[in-house]
Amino acid sequence: MNIADLRKSYEKAELSESASQADPLKQFDQWLNEAIQSEVPEPNAMTLATVGSDLRPSTRIVLIKGFDERGIVWYTNYGSRKGQELAGNPFAALQFHWVELERVVRIQGLVEKVSDEESDRYFHSRPLDSRIGAWASPQSQVINGRGVLVANAAKYGAQFLLKPPRPPHWGGYRLKPDTWEFWQGRKSRLHDRLRYSLPPTNGDAAWLRERLAP
Repeated sequence: MNIADLRKSYEKAELSESASQADPLKQFDQWLNEAIQSEVPEPNAMTLATVGSDLRPSTRIVLIKGFDERGIVWYTNYGSRKGQELAGNPFAALQFHWVELERVVRIQGLVEKVSDEESDRYFHSRPLDSRIGAWASPQSQVINGRGVLVANAAKYGAQFLLKPPRPPHWGGYRLKPDTWEFWQGRKSRLHDRLRYSLPPTNGDAAWLRERLAP
């Protein structure tokens, strides 16, 4: 099969200005809940894009762990590639792709670390093996083999038993959106795209909602 011949007609739903929320956070909450209720695979998975000091972008999949008016939250190793890139350039982009619903959400904004209290609270809610794993994995570093991870997990499991503390190199990030885009697939490639952006002014300005050509 020629990969260029793969086609799909998107015909499941539409996204109109009149039927969408004026607040993008409410629109996101609605779509995320619909993805969860539709039992799409891993509705909480999102692509995180960062840019390094060499100006080369990189992406990876992370899991959303919370969201509110302050932003979108996930947790990771601060010493990982994404952590190092965010330390040098705190702007990032997120993308959700719910294939079965023919929907995409793109979010851009400034990233900051969450408080130690938030990171501690989430860390201690994780399963024990995940908490040990946060100690065992020198994320993004070159290792000699999987045996390194297994040995590290055994080492820290014996050291901390059932109560591993949160590693100082592990915690949460929060992206504060300044731009949202909601994409709904439509027939004949005439997709619906609504972008929400904040005007470059101070204060509690309302979101500007605009339709983009597909």
